[in-house]
Amino acid sequence: MAKIVVLGAGIAGHVAASHLRRKLNKQHQVVVVSPNSNYQWIPSNIWVGVGRMKPEDVHFPLAPLYARKNIDFIQAKVVDFYPEGDKDSEKPFVTAEYVLGEKKGEIIKVDYDYLINATGPKLNFEGTEGLNPGTNRAYSVCTYSHAAHAWEGLEALIARMKKGEKSKILIGTGHARATCQGAAFEYILNVEQDLRMHKVRDMAEITWISNEYKLGDFGIDGMTMGTGKNQMTSHEMIEMFFEDRGIKWILGAGINKVEDGIAHYETLDGEYKSEKFDFGMLIPAFSGHGFKAYDKSGNDITEKLFKGFMIVDADYTPKPYEEWTVQDWPETYQNPSYSNIFAPGIAFAPPHAISKPRKSKNGTEIYPSPPRTGMPSGITAKLVADNIIDLINTGNKDLHHKGSLGHMGAACIASAGFGIFDGSAVSITTYPIVPDYKKYPETGRVQSKTFGEIGLAGHWLKLALHYAFLYKAKMKPFWWLIPE
Repeated sequence: MAKIVVLGAGIAGHVAASHLRRKLNKQHQVVVVSPNSNYQWIPSNIWVGVGRMKPEDVHFPLAPLYARKNIDFIQAKVVDFYPEGDKDSEKPFVTAEYVLGEKKGEIIKVDYDYLINATGPKLNFEGTEGLNPGTNRAYSVCTYSHAAHAWEGLEALIARMKKGEKSKILIGTGHARATCQGAAFEYILNVEQDLRMHKVRDMAEITWISNEYKLGDFGIDGMTMGTGKNQMTSHEMIEMFFEDRGIKWILGAGINKVEDGIAHYETLDGEYKSEKFDFGMLIPAFSGHGFKAYDKSGNDITEKLFKGFMIVDADYTPKPYEEWTVQDWPETYQNPSYSNIFAPGIAFAPPHAISKPRKSKNGTEIYPSPPRTGMPSGITAKLVADNIIDLINTGNKDLHHKGSLGHMGAACIASAGFGIFDGSAVSITTYPIVPDYKKYPETGRVQSKTFGEIGLAGHWLKLALHYAFLYKAKMKPFWWLIPE
């Protein structure tokens, strides 16, 4: 019997656990360790943040589902890793701290034969001084509770605007190295649409602020897309979209401090500026959780497992930007030091940025970190699960399931609005995620698979995906037929 422990119950962790349980014989044990009691469909937090959905529309409790599906669930927070065991145990384990109930604060050992680290990112709000969700007029939509709080703030602002108060809204990235520009972009579109619905759009100045060098970078260095018979860059498309909706923008901005209604930032030119706002939604930096790892004798071996996030089969050799290639990116998400440990989704350490690194004249790095959310998280989690299943069933240590971001496509739909007939969306598909300029020298990507559209159809698809992926996450009949 094999015991597979999955750390985290977000998109990557839940996908991995679901596939493991469906495909493995019941004699094998699947255990999920997560401090969160609920699964949340993160892409729909945007709609919670504008009051179009309630938190209960985007999440559900994990324990009852896992009990029905024969998945063991431990609601605890991982603390340390012991990939060789310790002096008292030959078997590898992690330590975890219970977060609720009578056992709250108690540390337990969770041993394993295979370990999937799907802990995702730490939302590093403290990385930017004063950037605390719901304080200083700045909010977040990174979790459903954050998003619900953001709607409270926005709803109150709308009420004041209806009374004649002019307002300034600031949405974007809240750190010089923040990622998830796509989520902030979708939120600014929904806020703008919501103000129109409430007939107060003329009372608000809306500004996009980002560490991107150009609009439409999204942490993947932008893209050249097919749009019908024509081509345009993501920069041109987003600029057109913003201009059409009267949204201003500030680029190459590294926010370093937030005070009450004031965002202080540094520009690539080395200037220090500030922007006032009455309502802000600023995405924090993502970081590793600061886990420690120890060998059998208790020596610190953290550097074997972590480089901020978890080390996997990537090429982490420092290189000039011009020498980076898609071959640097991992394919199996297996730790090179411990072959029974894997890290899909956001939990793996990327070998380098995708967008070109840039520094301000003061030496501050201001550019997006590489995104690994959404589709990449689900796809990499499934391939990790399939590799572990093969390892258990065949004993063959060769990993046949592979999926580099340099050979993987992704689709992103940024919807604005909510109703069946009231809404629009920017739909973008790119292949591959990491551009390959050796294989596709002109644009780095396959043009027939990299395209963008604006319209109501994408909005319908976004709504359909909300219900489809919650159905899938609840492991309802034939859930596995819905692709990642």
